[in-house]
Amino acid sequence: MDDMVPEQARAALDAVDRARRQVAEEVGLPRGYWWAMAAGWLVLGVIGDLGPQWLIIAATLAFGIGHSMIASRLLDGRRRTDRLRVSAAVAGHRTPVVVVAMLLALVVVTVGAALALAADGAAHPSIGAAVLVAAIVGFGGPEILRVLRRWVRA
Repeated sequence: MDDMVPEQARAALDAVDRARRQVAEEVGLPRGYWWAMAAGWLVLGVIGDLGPQWLIIAATLAFGIGHSMIASRLLDGRRRTDRLRVSAAVAGHRTPVVVVAMLLALVVVTVGAALALAADGAAHPSIGAAVLVAAIVGFGGPEILRVLRRWVRA
């Protein structure tokens, strides 16, 4: 180490910083999380259109409780796979906030789409809105989270 010139030291530090950013970019939630969320969204949409009021309330509560149990383990984004677990400093402390904000935005999209479909005379607006949001969540959840984390520097 004594015979390292400043340029070599800077190059080594830059390589470490690039590697850290690359790992931080990969932080997220497993693909299965997003597909499970999409399936839950579809079930809620079907129940919302076809089920009695008590079932809608019970299903919404069950979805919320189930999601909070799963998300409490995964929401920090540090365990994307069983083989990788990064430190909280690398993962960022804002990931849970970004995920919750994303879910709230998806609820707004769902309600807006259902209202638009209902106004257009659709027979089952909740199912249509749920299919739309489930497709967004299932196919684009990880990518949306990655972009949002980058925007807020999480």
